[in-house]
Amino acid sequence: MAQQRNTHSGDLARALRTAVRGDVDFGVAARALTTMDASNYRRVPLGVVAPRDADDLAAALAVCRDHGTPVVPRGGGTSIAGQATGTGVVIDTRHMAAVLALDPDSRTAVVQPGVVLDTLRAAAGPHGLTFGPDPSTHSRCTIGGMIGNNACGAHTVAWGTTADNIAELAVTAYGGATSRLGPGWAGAPEGLRGLVDSHLALLRTGYPQDLPRRISGYALDALLPEHGADVARAFCGSEGTWGVVTEAVVRLVETPPARALAVLGHADESAAAEAAAGLLPYGPLTVEGMARDLVPHATGLPRGDAWLFVETGGATQAEARAHAARLIRASDALDAAIVTDPAAQRALWRIREDAAGTATRMPDGTEAWPGWEDCAVPPARLGPYLRDFRALLGEYGLRGAPYGHFGDGCVHVRIDFDLLSAGGVERFRAFSHDLADLVVAHGGSLSGEHGDGQARAELLPKMYGPDLVQLFAHAKDVWDPAGGLNPGMLVRPHSLTDNLRFAVLPREPVTGTAFAYPGDGGDFAGAVRRCVGVAKCRTPGPSAGPEVMCPSFRATGEEQHSTRGRARLLHEMLAGEIVTDGWRSEEVHEALDLCLSCKGCRSDCPVGVDMATYKAEFLHHYYAGRRRPASHLVMGRLPQWLRAAAPLARPLNAAARQGPLAALAKRAAGIAPQRVLPRLAPQTLTSWFATLPAPEAGGPLLWPDTFTNHLAPQVGRAAVRVLSAAGIGVRLPPGRVCCGLTYVSTGQLDRARTVMRHTLDTLGPGLGRPVVVLEPSCAAALRTDLPELLADDPRAHRLAASVRTFAQALEEYAPDWAPPRLDRPVAGQTHCHQHAVLGDAAERRLREKAGLTGELSGGCCGLAGNFGFERGHYEISVRCAEDQLLPAVRSAPPDAALLADGFSCRTQLQDLGLYRARHLAEMLAEGLDGPG
Repeated sequence: MAQQRNTHSGDLARALRTAVRGDVDFGVAARALTTMDASNYRRVPLGVVAPRDADDLAAALAVCRDHGTPVVPRGGGTSIAGQATGTGVVIDTRHMAAVLALDPDSRTAVVQPGVVLDTLRAAAGPHGLTFGPDPSTHSRCTIGGMIGNNACGAHTVAWGTTADNIAELAVTAYGGATSRLGPGWAGAPEGLRGLVDSHLALLRTGYPQDLPRRISGYALDALLPEHGADVARAFCGSEGTWGVVTEAVVRLVETPPARALAVLGHADESAAAEAAAGLLPYGPLTVEGMARDLVPHATGLPRGDAWLFVETGGATQAEARAHAARLIRASDALDAAIVTDPAAQRALWRIREDAAGTATRMPDGTEAWPGWEDCAVPPARLGPYLRDFRALLGEYGLRGAPYGHFGDGCVHVRIDFDLLSAGGVERFRAFSHDLADLVVAHGGSLSGEHGDGQARAELLPKMYGPDLVQLFAHAKDVWDPAGGLNPGMLVRPHSLTDNLRFAVLPREPVTGTAFAYPGDGGDFAGAVRRCVGVAKCRTPGPSAGPEVMCPSFRATGEEQHSTRGRARLLHEMLAGEIVTDGWRSEEVHEALDLCLSCKGCRSDCPVGVDMATYKAEFLHHYYAGRRRPASHLVMGRLPQWLRAAAPLARPLNAAARQGPLAALAKRAAGIAPQRVLPRLAPQTLTSWFATLPAPEAGGPLLWPDTFTNHLAPQVGRAAVRVLSAAGIGVRLPPGRVCCGLTYVSTGQLDRARTVMRHTLDTLGPGLGRPVVVLEPSCAAALRTDLPELLADDPRAHRLAASVRTFAQALEEYAPDWAPPRLDRPVAGQTHCHQHAVLGDAAERRLREKAGLTGELSGGCCGLAGNFGFERGHYEISVRCAEDQLLPAVRSAPPDAALLADGFSCRTQLQDLGLYRARHLAEMLAEGLDGPG
């Protein structure tokens, strides 16, 4: 095996920049972003190369060979066994991401390796076709990565693995030689045929039988004469150790025009597993299983403690439903339901697809990890295997929530290993060996989907025996005699307990943080560990649902602007090996600069990474003892400036309309020159409210947030009017209050806590009364930031619990009140903080009662408080708005009312398209006057 020479990385980088037209990045951030995939492992690369095309890739590989530097191909970085990490040069295929051709007649497509699976599916969809394998990471995994791992997914029972759907591959070897692989020994390297011919008996007897998900090891049996000597098929699952794919001819399958989802309830997971194999003769598209420990709140699911999700297809909806009904009649389920509504199906599938993330946290918050994510047994053995697996967990005092592709006998599980202590790591090793023995005893495969990588390669002799594993090593040497392709993976592997990503993190909790991190044991490092790398934040376009995450990644396409990328940089900041400046790191600051603090990851990330909080924490430390930018001093302290400006609202408004004065003011305040300065209200909400008769005691408080009070008091006046019409009298707090949002979003956390404590003092005896908050971002700050910054103050938790949105207050205090019927369509956006923290169920019900029809868009408006106003952020802010909000508004019916409860959303619409949007309270208040 080739060893990396002691060549200075600068020499290698210079040689690559000379030879390669694509990106060559040996900087701190690029290296830190690629130390990990979605596994337990971490390796520090020398640099990252993103070739422009196949010739560029060949040139890069030739340079790496000349320098004795290993390479690791990387697609979406979602591998779970560690095979997308390496110590040499990472090959990033993001520029080689085109669907080159698609032929509906032959049902084939020609694609480059960096194509995201959903991109291929979108291209094939109009022809009634799809690519059959569909792992849960379909919105961000790449075809090249799928080939490397022989990826599978939920529909394997119908359409097979990636290997079953590959017709031809173009690959480049370490050193730059190219070949085209296919059946009949096409493209085979010299010596491969002789190796196979001399071991025919071993290849015919050494692989387990009746195992649809055998992903472990090399598929050398695909080279047997009776299997057509298919070199492309054998290449699938080689994990980047044989060559690098530059082009693939993939087979497409016909997708049923209509689908139904049969959900079958069973007594427990073993009963569901035993039932799964019996459904296969009925031709389902999927047979997926999960138990109650992964779905503790099984609202809407049939009776039972475990469920099978069985999808059926048909030419029509009636035919798909009839197919599902036949399958249910043939099952022994305790209870069953058929779901045909596409939105309801998506909601159920989201539970399943998010499981790779949600399973990383036990119900009590304990961390759980991959390592035994996807072993598989013959489907008929799955029930007994699961019982034995649960017993083995019990012997080791471990917990896990199995789920997965029950129709294929493949089980996913995250287990609460202790990978932080030496004793816990040794226990992990012992359990791994015992579980490997158990899988083999049931005739199974150590990997049924994600490959061996480092996580399981050490254990392959248990499954295949020493002779076949030695043959794997010989095959590796034929394909890659210099040993430069992904060394340490699959053959001659690193130990399964080497290179664990947790080893570099601080042993003791990170001290001196401002937030409490209640879900992470009070430890910032624990919060950062939440990111396991499943990369749902890397979805390149709007999802089918209302998700927000991650607007900045969708705007730039850069890993450092994804939630995962930022979490990786924070991980490396704590490790101190690559990012060595700690809280002063410029690399981390640059990545967080484009975080909109939309909080979308708090709800949309399957493990609840909360980058808005982490950003505020980082900025708090980064600027400690330093001069802050003007935008922080102005927009970060907006409440105090607006209070001071209130008496001068009219002259200041007049001055803001003078071009030179406005330009000067914007420059001084760090505001983007393209922005229009908001108009100050001549009369604040609080001063207007003081003119009203005092309401009766006992009602809720109306929160006079900074934006409503000083910039949009008409929203507050409308809310008071509607609440009064519903019989709800509100009061304002007895003095000046503030949620601290602007201070939090700019990382001025000491000031934020001072402001919050003043608020709690001001509320005094009124604490605990429901508080109606009209601005979603302020409501979210009170609900989350307040108790997490003042965790030791019980008053903070009381105030957080008392927060109500406008719609929630109407439901709680006037459940029988009928709002005015407006009967018109609406368009606009659910505020990102509302989506992430508060939920919008009450708002949806109120809109329905008022006859406001249509869905609001997801995503983030892009203004996001101070973000879109700050100089340098305008273009990204506009791109975020163009992602979902502006297209939704442009495509709305001509008579649609534009709805946006957030001040930022309304301002963005006004600035970018002169669209006038209103708060829901304003719409209802206008409706109280009746038509006209």
